Amino acid sequence: MMNAAVITPTPRVGNLRAPAGDIPSQHWQGGPVNCGNCCYIDLRALPGEQGCEPGHACMQDVYALRIDRFFRWHPARGDEQLTHAYFEVRAIAARHASVFRLPTLIDDPDETVRLQIALRLPLAQLIRLAKDPHREVRIRVAQRLAPIALAALRDDPDYGVRELVALRLPLAILPTMATDADRAVRMRVAQRLEMPALLRMADDSAPEVRRIVAERLPAPLLSRLASDADWRVRWEVAQRADAATLDTLRNDEDEEVRQTVRERQAREITRIGGAHG
Repeated sequence: MMNAAVITPTPRVGNLRAPAGDIPSQHWQGGPVNCGNCCYIDLRALPGEQGCEPGHACMQDVYALRIDRFFRWHPARGDEQLTHAYFEVRAIAARHASVFRLPTLIDDPDETVRLQIALRLPLAQLIRLAKDPHREVRIRVAQRLAPIALAALRDDPDYGVRELVALRLPLAILPTMATDADRAVRMRVAQRLEMPALLRMADDSAPEVRRIVAERLPAPLLSRLASDADWRVRWEVAQRADAATLDTLRNDEDEEVRQTVRERQAREITRIGGAHG
């Protein structure tokens, strides 16, 4: 019977040398790496990237970079380690495993693992992570799901997830997010919404949202916002409003708005004069 041996990392030459400053090699359960207890001990006899290297490319190490290097050298081993006790091993193995094996990790107890499979799961399976307890997992789901499937995430408790949904949701159902509780989400909605739903957002409680509406409304409808309480919204109106609406802003309480009105009216006088010259 072979005696288990504690292997001290051996420096390698060329591109196999561990980078200077790497943290010391340590088993993921604590203590030194013991190659004699490793299921891949046979790899120690192989040269370079055909084998493994304690302190540099090792599945037993606590350091994710060394685990990652091991699986990059041996990607076919990914399928074999999806149930490993150490979450870093499962997460990194999931980068290389067959996509047909990934659904078994949907309920993995560690979000690091679920984050990895959210990047690779087939779209038909990805919806199963739409209610994941971790926001970063749901964000990745929202980035990848087919737009029509995003409706399931419209009421997500995290505004960051809903922002992504608002950016990608089909326009036909985007109006259902126009009253979202978060201002940032409504801003995303206003940037994409089409008429007549866009006009309904002219009464939004947030001036940042109304300003976006003022940027995008058809010019003949800007009179709706000419008396807005926020000067930035009125300034946007002054940029594009028709002559009648523009004239109502000549005596606006804000100098920036009045200046914009004067400049536009002066340009219009010059244009008319030139046309009759």
